[in-house]
Amino acid sequence: MPDPVIAAIAFDGISPFHLSVPCLVFGEEREAFGLPRFDFRVCALENGRIGTEAGLDFTTPYRLADLADAEIVIVPSWRDLDRAPPDTLTEALVQAHRRGALIVGLCLGAFPIAAAGLLDGREATTHWAFAEQFGALYPAVKLRPEVLYVDNGDVITSAGVAAGLDCCLHIMRKRYGAEAALRLARSLVLAPHRQGGQAQFIEPPVRSAPAADKLARALEKVRATLDGAHSLDSVATMSMMSRRTFTRRFQKAFGTSFGNWLTDQRVMLAQKLLETTTRSVEEIAFEAGFGTSASLRQHFATRLKTSPAQYRLAFSKR
Repeated sequence: MPDPVIAAIAFDGISPFHLSVPCLVFGEEREAFGLPRFDFRVCALENGRIGTEAGLDFTTPYRLADLADAEIVIVPSWRDLDRAPPDTLTEALVQAHRRGALIVGLCLGAFPIAAAGLLDGREATTHWAFAEQFGALYPAVKLRPEVLYVDNGDVITSAGVAAGLDCCLHIMRKRYGAEAALRLARSLVLAPHRQGGQAQFIEPPVRSAPAADKLARALEKVRATLDGAHSLDSVATMSMMSRRTFTRRFQKAFGTSFGNWLTDQRVMLAQKLLETTTRSVEEIAFEAGFGTSASLRQHFATRLKTSPAQYRLAFSKR
């Protein structure tokens, strides 16, 4: 079976930093880490050498025509936000979407995707500093400038460069499983998961190092015992904080509530167990801390839009 084709679109004046995100995630071979192989292509919008805003330039053998068999098409950024993208790019994005490719706009890459009409009536995000301009240009899009990334199933958009990495990890998890995403995060020395709904910018927590250590140690204990009963009060006590102080510091540090974070950790553990073991759904639900298979199914349906059985069928190697 041929390797999945993943294409990133490059254009004259692109930021090499933005282009490096999909290159780093999908363009490097990491078979030693147990990761899938990809046929990764940087497809140029123009002919000839491509200049970058950093003063570097490069060439690539691929053009927009090479998007024809891509399963995922990524627009890493964009230029000239007030001008309509070239018709060739718009047509290429529409054609790729029409034949079932996943379309991804990282940071300002949401602009040409919106210009192609692929986000009309749907939610999207982009870098918060350009949200007002995006909203004025594309009023038919339900803009969510406060989040890291938005997944519509067939079109995904993300905020800045760091959020682009989170978005690509999300794609890896969604397409190739939680274990693959975890291995990729480890190889890149990244946090394995940040929710798409997490805030783009989080106020830096003001706390002393000992308090930070206590919080980190408490959360490590929670991760190690996800099958246990972990209430907000019990973990606050473990962190040697009041409920109010713990809630405030946790929100500042993670951009979400403790309950939401805990559910995320349990879902990720359940994903891993479904992929790597033959345990029953009931056993996994208990081990991941959901208690019942009904609760596990409910959280899978809400967060992953699938069932544990369907997830195992798609990602289990056994």
